[in-house]
Amino acid sequence: MTRILVVEDEAKVARALHEGLTAAGYEVASTTDGTQGYELARDANFDVAVLDLMLPGRSGLEILAAVRARGAMPVLLLTARDAIEDRVLGLDAGADDYLVKPFAFAELLARVRALARRGRVDASPQRVVADLVIDARTHSVTRAGQAIELTAREYELLEYLVQHKGEVVSREMLTRDIWRQPVRATSLDNVIDVHIARLRKKIDHVHAPRLIHTVRGVGFIVQERAP
Repeated sequence: MTRILVVEDEAKVARALHEGLTAAGYEVASTTDGTQGYELARDANFDVAVLDLMLPGRSGLEILAAVRARGAMPVLLLTARDAIEDRVLGLDAGADDYLVKPFAFAELLARVRALARRGRVDASPQRVVADLVIDARTHSVTRAGQAIELTAREYELLEYLVQHKGEVVSREMLTRDIWRQPVRATSLDNVIDVHIARLRKKIDHVHAPRLIHTVRGVGFIVQERAP
């Protein structure tokens, strides 16, 4: 069973998250205290952590550091609506995703599911779509057995898209997770489109089927069939 750690100082919110995640079939450990959360993150094995940044005792960033010291467990941060600097700090410190308060539980649940899948995928050194193979150990990419040379940003972008294989990846997600920017801007949209075009040229130009597809008005998806 997937194990979730919830560290949230608002007792009402912590209780609602504990009950909702438990009802969704997860094994949940929750606390409103940062020090206890730090000890749980350091000493216990969880599949996903949901962390508030502002906590009594140890801060969310200290807990995040403890999580990163143990490995690659995905972390979802809970932040205040106006605390853009906190989101930047959290992402720079290694958080995988963030959710702004107040939030809908359905959205939090969807993000937890995605992070849990990501954690399981990360356990394997290779990611495969059709004849495309990404080796996370060597950062190498091949298609039909032929090596493909990518820049560091192109590799990170492709790995992220493949990690979300079969799911639509929005420009907001790429802004946050690849370019590490808290706010999406038109100028960055243009940069994203340029990198997607370069990836398509390298990955799909001389190979079939096409793997990188645009979902108009939404984002991009990697799969063997057109959406």
